[in-house]
Amino acid sequence: MKNPSTRLVFDYWDTLRGERSAPERGEIEPGALRHALADTFVLENDQIGPVFRLAGTRLCALFGREQRGRPFAALWTGVEAQGDMRRLVQTVMDESAGAVAGLAAETVEGQPLHLELLLLPLRYRGRTHARVLGALSPAVAPEWLGLDTLDTMRMVSLRMIWPDAAPARPPVEAAPPRARPRLMLLPGGRS
Repeated sequence: MKNPSTRLVFDYWDTLRGERSAPERGEIEPGALRHALADTFVLENDQIGPVFRLAGTRLCALFGREQRGRPFAALWTGVEAQGDMRRLVQTVMDESAGAVAGLAAETVEGQPLHLELLLLPLRYRGRTHARVLGALSPAVAPEWLGLDTLDTMRMVSLRMIWPDAAPARPPVEAAPPRARPRLMLLPGGRS
């Protein structure tokens, strides 16, 4: 995970889940994600596939419209890409696994943008296959935000985060205790 928003959402989700495969939707506190909230979304499993239940403001601005209630797959052009996205979300829910994807996007005006997509399973009232917590964040905030919108996206990389795998974080080493500074008085003074 490269983007700060993606790392923040994953670390929060990973802390909440503990030893479980996924945390409950009710455990998510938006205030804990305040620095990534604009890039965050929640998908709900619907008959037509995953649908946006909530979508952050920057995510909506990237596409120039509110995403709530829209199919997640509609962000991609082409039937094949839409099917791939539906299958990816289904895999996240079926396997209780996370997914991190690198995306290459282009605006209507032809501006390129690199994004990172994070999909993480959530339980809802004890049910699996109900919700997915996600983040879609640009590597750098685009200057055109609000003036142009994304037109096309394609996945260029994908990594699954399996629930039984240990986190790929380096172990945190305790810093050696520092000696407490002491006050030292020197003889002398004003003359």
